[in-house]
Amino acid sequence: MSGRFFILIRKTYVNSIKTVIFISLVSLATTAALADRAVDEAAIRKALGSVEPDTIAPAPIAGLYEVVVGARVVYMSADGHYMLQGELIDVQSRKSLTEPRRREAIRALLDTVSEDDMIIFKPKKVKHVVTVFTDIDCGYCRKLHSQIDQYLAEGIEIRYMMFPRAGVGSDSYKKAVAVFCSEDRNAALTDAKNGKALDMKTCDNPVDKHMELVRQLGARGTPFIVLEDGRTQPGYVSPKQLARLLDQTDY
Repeated sequence: MSGRFFILIRKTYVNSIKTVIFISLVSLATTAALADRAVDEAAIRKALGSVEPDTIAPAPIAGLYEVVVGARVVYMSADGHYMLQGELIDVQSRKSLTEPRRREAIRALLDTVSEDDMIIFKPKKVKHVVTVFTDIDCGYCRKLHSQIDQYLAEGIEIRYMMFPRAGVGSDSYKKAVAVFCSEDRNAALTDAKNGKALDMKTCDNPVDKHMELVRQLGARGTPFIVLEDGRTQPGYVSPKQLARLLDQTDY
């Protein structure tokens, strides 16, 4: 009995030693990996210079890192010497690995703006929410807004942010500021879209913040529509077509 007991104790001791060694090796490997990643990230940041990445993470391909700046997703080598732009495709699933990350980045950017800094047209029953970057003097932006009741009838909440393409200080910019400084922003926006004269007030407003967000999103034209899942739709889309787009999911 004592012999068996001794063998049992010895096996337990050996197994304990093996477990400690295994945990130690895993810990060392993890520490080394973290150290390597820190070195890689430092090299990538140095290569990017004044550009500040939002995230740097290992890419699905060994030796590459996924770098997100605003809504832009690129891939860089660990030493920071090489950059790849474009879609990373999973050949087996035939799906882009880049697009979901881009959409996630876009949603994160929109989340930085509060509802108080938007002009929101809300239907009685909200089915979908979209963000529209608009220029008051843009013809297709006016066309979109002229159908606002039809978008609402489709259950689409429209959240407006401003993108005066002519830039800071332009007439479109001043109108955007005046709209945000009005007592009734929704009514003022509709009046402005219809070409009515505005009380050109100034106040603290989010227009510059909107324009910075546009830069980060990489938008160039108006209207620029961002769907709730982070998909983007440049240009005018009819109410029915937008409703169909919102009902579609491809990921």
